Order: sequence, then structure tokens, then C-alpha cells
Amino acid sequence: MERLASFSNDPFDKPPCRGCSSYLTEPYVKCAECGPPPFLLCLQCFTRGFEYKKHQSDHTYEIMTSDFPVLDPNWTAQEEMALLEAVMDCGFGNWQDVANQMCTKSKEECEKHYMKHFINNPLFASTLLNLKQAEEAQHSETAIPFYPADDPPRPTFDSLLSRDMAGYMPARADFVEEFDNYAEWDLRDIDFVEDDSDILHALKIAVVDIYHSRLKERQRRKKIIRDHGLINLRKFQILERRYPKEVQDLYETMRRFARILGPVEHDKFIESHALEFELRREIKRLQEYRASGITNFCSARTYDHLKKTRDEERLKRTMLSEVLQYIQDSSACQQWLSRQADIDSGLSPTVPVPSNSGRRSAPPLNLTGLPGTEKLNEKEKELCQMVRLVPGAYLEYKAALVNECNKQGGLRLAQARALIKIDVNKTRKIYDFLIREGYITKA
Repeated sequence: MERLASFSNDPFDKPPCRGCSSYLTEPYVKCAECGPPPFLLCLQCFTRGFEYKKHQSDHTYEIMTSDFPVLDPNWTAQEEMALLEAVMDCGFGNWQDVANQMCTKSKEECEKHYMKHFINNPLFASTLLNLKQAEEAQHSETAIPFYPADDPPRPTFDSLLSRDMAGYMPARADFVEEFDNYAEWDLRDIDFVEDDSDILHALKIAVVDIYHSRLKERQRRKKIIRDHGLINLRKFQILERRYPKEVQDLYETMRRFARILGPVEHDKFIESHALEFELRREIKRLQEYRASGITNFCSARTYDHLKKTRDEERLKRTMLSEVLQYIQDSSACQQWLSRQADIDSGLSPTVPVPSNSGRRSAPPLNLTGLPGTEKLNEKEKELCQMVRLVPGAYLEYKAALVNECNKQGGLRLAQARALIKIDVNKTRKIYDFLIREGYITKA
């Protein structure tokens, strides 16, 4: 049974004969029952009935040769492969170089044969046309066009944009540091030799299979990044911001399922939910109009204008009540009210003249409703009011100082200031208070 030889014309590219270790020339024999690796014999060793380890002389065999025509009676399969390799090496159109590399055909014969059988062959042309038509038919049914293969930016190495792109190299379609970057290390010392035992050989095969699975996972991740357009991360984030806040939250939640759906299906899913959100908001607005007795859009525009005005007035009253709640100084409150009245009436606000007695001290902090107030005693509340420190921050500073004092057996003011990065005067007051109340001791 004849088979196409899987090696080139160069005898040094073929493995040696397993019997005499000479370089193989066609035709030669391959054992059909032994391998991998393939068990190859030259004709001389085959006629002598050479046997080695598991190989026996009565095994079935294949004759490896490429000396038969494929496309043209005057061209053997070996010459066909040599022509394709020469065109690949020398480039299309350089027929003189192609003929020089082949050595068996002239320049005109190489050009004529290649153009007839590999360029103008109706069989190949119809196959390519069918593939192109099938691809166009597949993409014509896509509802939402998706273009993830935009040419990514090409930043310089180790620049800020290169780090944002995780070291992606567009010219090679690789990353500087790949996923599972050291997977190849497990194979660097593996070598398949003939004297390996069956267990050792199986172990090496298992290691290669594991490495292959790791490569598949690396390619799967790169495919997800490429298909979803995640290489240019900034552009991807800009596209996310076009959605409302609620849809952005959904986008963030459903991102982990994008690898399962695929880019087009995932975009369809997000776009459909964005459309649903817009429809629900419009339905809610129409229901509000109906509940208010509005039956036409002219009245709806008037209603929206009045509603906006009411909301602005309500916001002003809310801001005024909050200001009045936290302002303890009655004179400062009156000055603020008069200044706002001047602004509303169109007059320039009067600026109070500062007194010569110096800067007025800030009023005590109102602890009403602040978290952590219930954990303070009366003296600690008084300290937080005078120092204007929220209870939660005070409790953290207190715990840090007490823990450091217990570790060191005492605490100095300089150590307290190194631990608490706030105003030095506030730190001194807290430090003196904790010393006075017995929470910490001086070093």
C-alpha cells in the first residue's frame, strides 16, 4: 500500500533507519503496528527481516513514497510539494528562484503548472467561492453588527498605555506575559528516548497532555479577550458609560457570563435590558400623567415644568433646614439669612467686617445622629464636641493609641502624633485626655 511520504526531499530531514541508522531515501518502509514514534526501515533492512524490541518481521507495513502523479501526469507528488515549498520560500512571481530551488523543472514549467493547478483551478475556485458565500450568509443574519477586531493602539513598551493593555503586542497578537506564563518549564527537561520503560513513557505522554490542556486554556482566554474587544480597555469602559446607572450595574453583574454567551449574544442581552429599562421608565412617566389627570402632551409639558419648579423650591427649604439645624450661633445665622435675601433680591451681598479681636472659634460639633455616639461616655462626648471630631474616628484613634501603649508599656506624645495623622493640636488634646482618664500611661 503506497502512502505519501511525510518528509521533504532532503534525506537529512528524515529520521534514520532503525536497523542500520542510515538516512532514508524513498521508497522506504513504515511499520503499521509500531509507534509512535514511527518505526521506519530502509529496503535493505526490511528484506533482511530486521526485528527490534516489539517490532516483528511479520507486522503489517506501508511503503512510503511520493513518486506518483497527483494533478499532472508529468509532475510527481514529491515535485508538487517541492513547488509549494519553493513558492513559499521565494515568493509568488519569483519563478527563476523557484526553478533553481526545485532543480528538476524550468522557470516556464513552474509558472505554468502553478497558475494552472493552484490559481486558475476551477475546483479550488469553486470551493473558495462556496466558503465565502457561506460566511456571508452566516453574517447576514446577525441582528447587531459587532466589530471587536478594531486595530488596537500600538504603544511603546513599558508605557502607561502598554501597562493598561496588560503588555499586549498587536503585531504578534501576544502578551509580554501570557496566562500560565511558565507552563513550558515542565517540558524543558523531557526527552523521549528508546530505552524508556512503558511507565516512564506513559508519564511523559501525560505531562505533554497536561501542557497541551494549559495551552488550550491560554488560547481560550486570549480568544475571549479578542472577541469581546477587551484589549483596548479604555474604549470598552467608554462604551459602558453610555448606559444608565441601573443598566451599568446589570452589565457589571453579567460580565462573568460573557465568556459563555459570546460577544454578539452578550451585547444583544445587554441592549435588550437597556431597552426594557427605557420602556419601563416611559410607562411609569405615562402612568404618573394619567394619575394626575393629564390627557395630552401639551399639558404634560406644563406639568413637568411645574414639577421641576416645586422640586427646586423643596430642595431650597431642605437645605435651609439643614443649615439651621447645625448652626448654633444666632448671629451667624442672621448674617447668612440676610446675605441670601440680598442675593435673591438682586443686590450685592454685604460682607461683614471682621473684628480686631481675632478669628472667632468654631462652634462645638453637634453629635446628634452621628454613628458611634452611643459608645461614648459624657466626657468623651464633650471632648469630641470641643475638638470637632466624629465619634467613629475618635474610637479608632483611641484603640490605636491604647494598643500601642500596651505593646510599648507607655506612650509619648511624639509616638501618638506618628500614629494619628491629624492636626497636632487635636492629637495633643486626645493624648492628654487619655492620660488624664487613665486609658494610657506616659513612657
